[in-house]
Amino acid sequence: MSTPVIRPIEKKDNPHIANLIRSVLEDLGVPKVGTAYADKALDAMFETYQNERMAYFVVEENGILIGGAGVAPLDNYDGNVCELQKMYFLPEARGRGVGDAMIKLCLTKARTFRFEQCYLETMPYMTAAQKLYERVGFRYIDGPMGDTGHYSCPVHMIKDL
Repeated sequence: MSTPVIRPIEKKDNPHIANLIRSVLEDLGVPKVGTAYADKALDAMFETYQNERMAYFVVEENGILIGGAGVAPLDNYDGNVCELQKMYFLPEARGRGVGDAMIKLCLTKARTFRFEQCYLETMPYMTAAQKLYERVGFRYIDGPMGDTGHYSCPVHMIKDL
């Protein structure tokens, strides 16, 4: 097995990352409504993340995408807060430190964009992800911030940058 490479998303990645995210969400039993599954941006990730203060990265191994994550300004929120977005990995990427490397890259990018905080939403049963988030300094908050459209994700966390 080769070493996974984290790189910025490219246009050619669009169908692959969309399929990867939908596949992971289906495998985890995540609702298709009120989650990233229904996001319009899912089929145009490269184009979406070309906007100001936005970045999306993919993890590639042996020419195949095995994960991705990004940061962008928190939708419908009046403040200098970004959101950790669409951080999903195929099973073969998990438990290998890939998520740790990816989240650190995203948080570094958020700092270069001069965000003050990073927010995320997740599902209660995604406990491994929550442990990673806590390990890098995220803390639980009582309710949602902004309006991401992910009303089916009841776990909310934030980190000061």
